[in-house]
Amino acid sequence: MEIILESELTCPECGFKIKETMPTDSCLYFYQCSNCNLLLKPLKGDCCVFCSYGSVPCPPIQKQGKCC
Repeated sequence: MEIILESELTCPECGFKIKETMPTDSCLYFYQCSNCNLLLKPLKGDCCVFCSYGSVPCPPIQKQGKCC
């Protein structure tokens, strides 16, 4: 199975979208929107900002179905 490393994050506040490369060995818990400066945090039940706001879930979820 091929792991996708690029995900498009969408800010829930302003709708700004940006493509980011996801880390393969850790989760990203916080991300600041470069447009409106909102600090994104994972939604309840999600392990990281990519699982909550990204177009692709994080690599650990893609690989194992569970996160860090």
